[in-house]
Amino acid sequence: MNEFHEPKPSSPIVPVQLGLDDKFQFHCHRGIACFNKCCENIDILLTPYDILRLKKRFGLTAREFIDRYTVDCTLDAHGMPGLKLKRREGSTACQFLTSEGCGVYADRPAACRYYALGLMSMRKKDSPVEEDSYFVVKEAHCLGHLEPKVQTIREYRIEQGVDVYDEINREWKRIILKKRSSGPTIGRPSQRSFELFFLASYDVDGFREFVKSTSFQEVFDIAPDELEAMASDDVKLLQFGFRLLKQVLFGERTIAIRPSAVEKRLQRYQQKLREMAERKAQQLAEEQDHVYDSLD
Repeated sequence: MNEFHEPKPSSPIVPVQLGLDDKFQFHCHRGIACFNKCCENIDILLTPYDILRLKKRFGLTAREFIDRYTVDCTLDAHGMPGLKLKRREGSTACQFLTSEGCGVYADRPAACRYYALGLMSMRKKDSPVEEDSYFVVKEAHCLGHLEPKVQTIREYRIEQGVDVYDEINREWKRIILKKRSSGPTIGRPSQRSFELFFLASYDVDGFREFVKSTSFQEVFDIAPDELEAMASDDVKLLQFGFRLLKQVLFGERTIAIRPSAVEKRLQRYQQKLREMAERKAQQLAEEQDHVYDSLD
């Protein structure tokens, strides 16, 4: 008699949830036979701090780095803008891969630092904070899992420097998680909100100019010492940007608005209405003149 066996999905993810103090066996090094294999087929979502580190490495502006080394993607069904690392032309390999290994190793993205671990952040219903858990990824080509080195998740994150990346990106990831988990409660952000999300998340140089602008500072009441710090410290500017995004997207007000801002905006709006009315009146007068001229 034939027995039915439930088909097992093929996945490199080991279905065991791990915490920071759980141990796992893995070690990647230059002498291992599979060295560089994981870099030959990439799909790397970039975080704000990834772009900050890499654009500094190449001496580029954020916009130049984005145009040269990334491709657009979406982070959710509403089209929240994201960026992925561009692959080598005509290949699935990372463009920074060399025969000696990673060409940007000291500034490699967080996703590369985590390998062969995965991170999953979840927020329970009615909970204001998310919970992080980790899992091991065992791809067929990877021999690092056979190496005898055993360490905790916490130790591995520190060794790879990904703890620093996670700390700087934390509030940004919370924005993504809240946007996804809130669903219809928040709805689809406006196009201007998407543009602000892109600017504050990825184009740190453009965002700095935006914050320095007169129109921005007419609305938001920012202490002079904070403005001075953001003028030269990209990380502080990123973190301010995350606060601004939470204020715009979710109404979490942590940046003071000047009392006169609403009045000034109303005055500008009224001025635009007057200018539109004047243009319309001028257009009507010209049309009437044209009619009278045609009667001559």
